[in-house]
Amino acid sequence: MTYIAFLRAINVGGHATVKMTDVRDAFVAAGCRNVRSVIQSGNVIFDAPASGRTALETRICQRLAALIGKDPGVCVRTARELESVAEAGPLRRFSGAPDVKLYVAFLGGKPQRSPRLPLRDEREALEVFASGGRDVIIISRKAKNGLYGSPYGIVEKTFGVAATIRNLNTVSRIAALVAAA
Repeated sequence: MTYIAFLRAINVGGHATVKMTDVRDAFVAAGCRNVRSVIQSGNVIFDAPASGRTALETRICQRLAALIGKDPGVCVRTARELESVAEAGPLRRFSGAPDVKLYVAFLGGKPQRSPRLPLRDEREALEVFASGGRDVIIISRKAKNGLYGSPYGIVEKTFGVAATIRNLNTVSRIAALVAAA
């Protein structure tokens, strides 16, 4: 089965700087096959047996922790799960809109809280407008200061679980790579 792992805070803002070849080696050592990375920020496509997903995630986290000195947080999705997120109806409504950035937050586990959506953060110019269990859709508009807000704080605080976030363009690109393989 094909999986995609989204690593949290790898090669972003000077945090957990690591070569992607070393990350790929860690995945192979954890029992993964056909491992390939996409972009330097911790996106890994790999194959592994469909059974034992939880144990596989644990082995991956252990190998990565040994590599970078701490557990970076890993969110694993199947190819089908990623395809569903990339094709989510709410995303199409905003795709191509000016001054809008779309994000997908991959939650590291089952949410501790299920907030009433949509949820808005006026200061950050964010709107959390859909949740599909362990995946959250976020729209970001330009704030008064002209910058786009950061969705990390609102997602983790609201859902009570660690998350890693990717731009929809990145998620769509990875989904296309997986579909073409």
